[in-house]
Amino acid sequence: MAAEEGILLGMGNPLLDISSVVDQEFLDKYDIKLNDAILAEEKHLPMYEEMASKFNVEYIAGGATQNSIRVAQWMLQIPAVTSYMGCIGKDKFGEEMKKNSAQAGVNVHYYEDESAPTGTCAVCVVGGERSLVANLSAANCYKSEHLKRPENWALVEKAKYYYIAGFFLTVSPESILLVAEHAAAKNKVFMMNLSAPFICEFFKDVQEKVLPYMDYVFGNETEARTFSKVHGWETDNVEEIAVKISQWPKASGTHKRITVITQGADPVVVAEDGKVKLFPVIKLPKEQLVDTNGAGDAFVGGFLSQLVREKPIEDCVRGGCYAANVIIQRSGCTYPEKPDFN
Repeated sequence: MAAEEGILLGMGNPLLDISSVVDQEFLDKYDIKLNDAILAEEKHLPMYEEMASKFNVEYIAGGATQNSIRVAQWMLQIPAVTSYMGCIGKDKFGEEMKKNSAQAGVNVHYYEDESAPTGTCAVCVVGGERSLVANLSAANCYKSEHLKRPENWALVEKAKYYYIAGFFLTVSPESILLVAEHAAAKNKVFMMNLSAPFICEFFKDVQEKVLPYMDYVFGNETEARTFSKVHGWETDNVEEIAVKISQWPKASGTHKRITVITQGADPVVVAEDGKVKLFPVIKLPKEQLVDTNGAGDAFVGGFLSQLVREKPIEDCVRGGCYAANVIIQRSGCTYPEKPDFN
């Protein structure tokens, strides 16, 4: 089954990753935990300059949803099979982002904000593990008015699959609900990611509002456990939590909900119909690990590349594991020219 142009649409926070190997002292100075993802507070703002001056930084187009969409695009190798919307600034970083997306083959419709700079995300790497500190800036300025413009809503109409990282819940829940309601009304597939513990904790209400529309819920083991804790489920068992998320009431009965939880080097947990399947990931020797930045995003991208071709769940997970394995052997969410996946 070949996927047609525009079949997959992503919406999210386009951020330029400022990525570097740092040291523990730097993490401590800015009160940063490894394997976490947070929004920058006042105390974090000097860290971007300090990283650039003190460490060897790379600038890589990022943002969770944009990463997943770019990876799906790379896996599918069909021009403009994916589309993406989000907000950037009118600046050098914004231009860089546009160039990068065009090279990746994604059909991007950015909303360009006049006043705010393009958002950035500090990617602090220690021992191959990453911690993310996002300064959303322009990404935080996305408005549903942009989505409603005919040339942008046309992308929504055209798509059959939608993917939005949980991070976008902090920016434009109205936009998310517009797409979610369209998907439910037209029997299309709507998917989101738990994305980070802070989303499950501090954006619980808006997350719950959108959850009934989710046909697929992605996340990792830490996020799943946080979700369980926040909802008073009193279990740390990822398989149980995945089942409970999949059984959360749905807005539309067309598709059953499937929960997909990654656990780093441990097997991927897939819950559907009250049952759990475990899929082992591709083992990678520690010395081949460059950094885990974008691993979860890449997993989703690889998964979606098979899903939009209507492949069975086993193949979707295999696609996800393949893409994640490629990305963790490189700096940031980057990939070779062509995938080697069959």
